Amino acid sequence: MTSSDTASRFLENPYILDLFAGPGGLDVAARMLDVPSLGIEWDKNACETRYEAGLPTWHADVSAVRQHRFEELPKELNVLAGGPPCQTYSVAGNGAGRKALDKVKKLIHELVSGADEKAIDEQLEQLGGDDPRTALVLEPLRYAIKALNSENRAGRPFDVIVLEQVPAVKELWNVYKSALEQGLPRQGETKRVKYEVAKVETLHTEAYGVPQTRRRTILIARLARHGAPLLPRPTHYTFNSRKPWEGSPSGEEEVAQAGTVQPELDSGETEKPPPPKPWVPMWKVLEERELPFEIRSNYGSGGDPKKRGVRTHRQPSFTVTGKVSRNAVRHPDGTAHDPDRLTIREAGILQTFPPNYPWSGGDQSQQVGNAVPPLFGMHVLAAALSLPLPPEERLREKWAEPDVEERSTLRKKGCGASDGCGPDCPKPEDQSSPSTASTTSRPRTGASAKRSVK
Repeated sequence: MTSSDTASRFLENPYILDLFAGPGGLDVAARMLDVPSLGIEWDKNACETRYEAGLPTWHADVSAVRQHRFEELPKELNVLAGGPPCQTYSVAGNGAGRKALDKVKKLIHELVSGADEKAIDEQLEQLGGDDPRTALVLEPLRYAIKALNSENRAGRPFDVIVLEQVPAVKELWNVYKSALEQGLPRQGETKRVKYEVAKVETLHTEAYGVPQTRRRTILIARLARHGAPLLPRPTHYTFNSRKPWEGSPSGEEEVAQAGTVQPELDSGETEKPPPPKPWVPMWKVLEERELPFEIRSNYGSGGDPKKRGVRTHRQPSFTVTGKVSRNAVRHPDGTAHDPDRLTIREAGILQTFPPNYPWSGGDQSQQVGNAVPPLFGMHVLAAALSLPLPPEERLREKWAEPDVEERSTLRKKGCGASDGCGPDCPKPEDQSSPSTASTTSRPRTGASAKRSVK
């Protein structure tokens, strides 16, 4: 099913817990929808950005919070969201997650059957091998089960669950779907807490107005009493790289029907949806760039210039990854543009962050590449919560940054100290970015072994 333009609110006060929150993509989307959120993020760099942006954040390990601090979470949280680290499942990663897929699916069934947490942890320790991020894909399910046995929450389940990941995890999300529909266990009870889950689909972000081709597999679930959820209905055409639009070099013409339509699902809607809009080219959002220009990708080319892809300013960007700084910006004749690389600000704009979003801390390319595009997140959350979509222009407005006192308060709440990390924060020596640290040098046990980057 896909969502319609008419929305019917079923949660009076939605409040999102964002696991693996990154620099704030989903939280920015939530703010556009006037929905409060609390993020849990392991990476100190991403937390620096979040505090500068005024986003409530716990600088903590997702697994450690579940094990030791779950009862400290606000009991009003009723929406569970997250995008677990994708590197081990992504085709661009090391493949550990893909190799362990069958074992991960088996553990999902064991969790739903009420298996002992320590036994699950032992199996996950073995499963993680050289890359413990593989196990983190189970954390949202473990949080959902934990909520049912929480004293602070009086056993109240999350009303809505929203998950996103790379396409390689679609098979795993379908196992999640079956588990949620079967029902989650509550200690001492035989009756299960059941969810209704929308069809798991891989969506194209440019089909939702993001000026970038990116695919994400989405799971949306609601408690059965709330009724079946809907996937967000596409609003734009998808980009067809085999038939790219070759319109006016001035970039002044609109693309008419360049690309294909994101497949419609069995919507059951009586009203005919409006026709899709053209996908959004780079020139429309990178307004400070002199036209014309090309983006030449060095990602995945192995250094071979013949294998480098090219996108013109009249097309959507390549997927913005943590290696976005490798992409060269050139004039059509091959000479360097000025500047000759995408800036962090520009990469953030292609991700649909506000132009003045306060990127902070180190490894900002990785932060930008790991984030959920806020515009895409806005569509997904609006569908999950049955909320009307605000004008997407709001994301292009100036981001309201907090003052010094507000940032200090956020940091104190999130780190336990107003001027730095507190005792519950991951240790500094354990926070080397996966993009710069070798697999063999990473810790493999305990909370410090977990990676909350996406």
